[in-house]
Amino acid sequence: MSIAMAKKVLKIERDAISSLIPRIDANFKKIVDLMYKVKGRVIVTGMGKPGFIAQKISATLSSTGTPSLYLHPAEALHGDLGRVTRDDLILALSNSGETEEIIKFLPIVKKIGAKLVSMTGNLSSTLAKFSDYVIDTHVLREACPLGLAPTTSTTVMLALGDAVAVALLDKKGFKEKDFAFYHPGGILGKRLLLTVDDIMRKGHASPVVGEKMKVKQVLLAITKSRAGCACVVDARGKLAGIFTDGDLRRQLEIKPGLIECEVKYVMTKNPTVITKERLAAEAFDILRSKRIDELPVVDSKRRPIGLLDVQDILKAGLV
Repeated sequence: MSIAMAKKVLKIERDAISSLIPRIDANFKKIVDLMYKVKGRVIVTGMGKPGFIAQKISATLSSTGTPSLYLHPAEALHGDLGRVTRDDLILALSNSGETEEIIKFLPIVKKIGAKLVSMTGNLSSTLAKFSDYVIDTHVLREACPLGLAPTTSTTVMLALGDAVAVALLDKKGFKEKDFAFYHPGGILGKRLLLTVDDIMRKGHASPVVGEKMKVKQVLLAITKSRAGCACVVDARGKLAGIFTDGDLRRQLEIKPGLIECEVKYVMTKNPTVITKERLAAEAFDILRSKRIDELPVVDSKRRPIGLLDVQDILKAGLV
């Protein structure tokens, strides 16, 4: 029975979300345009279960370029209405449209001069009548078999909140770099903000040797820097190749007297490189796709200025 009931809930909520599509009309566009032009913030409010949805909507708006905050209706009646200015827009969520705590502060909102948009399932409600614009969230029934617990109604509010936020994102031309600006923490922020320059090895930690240097000297340079390879440059200082632990192992089997050879004869020529301004996440994709462990970092003239090892990616917490 529990499996059948769970499936029934999902079907009811699926159908309710599908029924929203025809409601995305000229009225919806006017609401998005109004939010786009608002000089202040979009203040989202709701009581009980819609209150949790309101918090999520506010968070989504904020993270996608629309300044927003959540206002608890009960706290609004005890001083928090002081947060609201005439430049703000209130987005109020109430399925019945008669939530007592919200209804009580509506006259004050009007006096302040803030715009009011509501999400309600009752277009004849007090909230709807006070609103400048209404988003219709009526549903045929709640998924709760008792018809009491807010289920379908809050799912519909959540979906419409996402629709508003994403429509605003699109209208503002919000890009990946903008998203990164508001998400500097965690793996997401690192993937979108961290550059090669932020984590690459520099100076003594990135050995650079001449192509005529003997392999034994190159190995000493690698050991001293605690790196896994060395960048090899020609007489003009441009990258000619890279000598790695893998090159050493491969050449030991076929090259007698390897350590006395000039490194140019045993190095990997024309290695894959990257520039310092590229994202560290891009560097990781290159390392993974080419199955290599090191990337020389070069400038515009192909001169080595650093080294990026797969271990640097791991230490940075990108994976």
